[in-house]
Amino acid sequence: MKAKILIVDDDPDIVTMLEDRLQASGYGTMIARDGVEALERIEQETPHLILLDLDMPRLAGLEVLKRLPKIKLTEELPVVVMTAHASIDAAVEAMKTGAYDFLTKPLDKDHLLLVIGKALERDSLKRQVACLKSEVDSRYASIIGTSAKIRSVMESAQRAAKSDASVLLLGESGTGKELFARSIHQWSPRQAMPLVVINCVALTETLLENELFGHERGAFTGADRLQKGKLEMADGGTIFLDEIGDMSLPLQAKLLRVLQDKEFHRVGGTRLVSINVRVIAATNKDLRLAVKTGEFREDLFFRLNVISLTLPPLRERTEDLPALAKFFLNRHAKDAKRPGMLFSPAAMEAMSLYGWPGNIRELDNVIARAVVLNQSDTIEPDMLSLDAMSRTTQDERLVYLSLPYHESMSAHSRYIIEQALKNTAGNQTKAADRLKLQRTYLARLIKQQKMREEQTER
Repeated sequence: MKAKILIVDDDPDIVTMLEDRLQASGYGTMIARDGVEALERIEQETPHLILLDLDMPRLAGLEVLKRLPKIKLTEELPVVVMTAHASIDAAVEAMKTGAYDFLTKPLDKDHLLLVIGKALERDSLKRQVACLKSEVDSRYASIIGTSAKIRSVMESAQRAAKSDASVLLLGESGTGKELFARSIHQWSPRQAMPLVVINCVALTETLLENELFGHERGAFTGADRLQKGKLEMADGGTIFLDEIGDMSLPLQAKLLRVLQDKEFHRVGGTRLVSINVRVIAATNKDLRLAVKTGEFREDLFFRLNVISLTLPPLRERTEDLPALAKFFLNRHAKDAKRPGMLFSPAAMEAMSLYGWPGNIRELDNVIARAVVLNQSDTIEPDMLSLDAMSRTTQDERLVYLSLPYHESMSAHSRYIIEQALKNTAGNQTKAADRLKLQRTYLARLIKQQKMREEQTER
């Protein structure tokens, strides 16, 4: 990605020289003629580095340096100051105020590029350190599993990561979509830049719009300062839109324009903000069905669905369960300061026989509870409480056995159809294949059973 450099100088000849030199070296440039204009440009469109003249009208360079922290930028900006007077006092004052380096005019072009390169390299390293710190949490340490299904998805994700194409992550709740989004970002050329996560279902439409796009000062009551949105914070990096299927139609339209034009207005603003972000979205909903029912925009679906990855549920990758269980046990035992905990063979067998409707998230929670409640270092089946969870499902399934024959058969038919639809996310074609039925015959059974509309397919 091309770094943007803000040139702040009131001398047009120097501005022209710097602009030509920097653009020829592959940098993008922004111009400000004085300190006041510089602060406005920085607040509106954050550059990656500032070349700042110390001697300017309206607002001197040192005063600009002092005011930068008050803008409340997402991260500290590297600043290289310039002056026509080789003053040691000015250099010391600028460095104390936060400048990265100090150059005197007339500028040596080669030295200038060397200083800029080092400043940007240091800034990049700081970003990488921040990213690595955020990844220390073992929750996002790695994708665990060697099954054929998970390997296939991982290989596709690694290939997708090398491009800037939008990625749509599909699958049941708890299958690890956020982990895959973080992994794709780390495998991508954007890994040194921010990964920003936003949950589209956790906020109201108004709050979500503000989170995405930010707002200008005075946009609404209480907006006493400009606030950048998550899209702007992710500039140069990746934004992960979790539960995209729950986004309202008006916001879908605004997001579509961002994906098309790479620019947007903040709430209450008139100035366009340009961004360069890679979008990864995730949902456990059937977006094709949502498009047919008018709940999701077809044009946005096509924009997001450039590369589609479907994560398998845990019940379809049971060979990965021992490694996953061991990973969660080690993590929770370490947090509880109880190293050396292990599963008994009976506990492992119980976990392998359980259906895991909540997928990996449920496995994590079950093991966390067992570690907290278990008094011994060996976890037995009863400490997992899997019998109680499966018994509820079993009781619901067997209650119809006390019914008359025809009612019992009808109830059993309804139950197995519901389970097939649930396991295929409402896809009647896949459900019919699983039940070894004709698609048209299954549709007739569903109609006869008067099943809920949301369980029917496309």
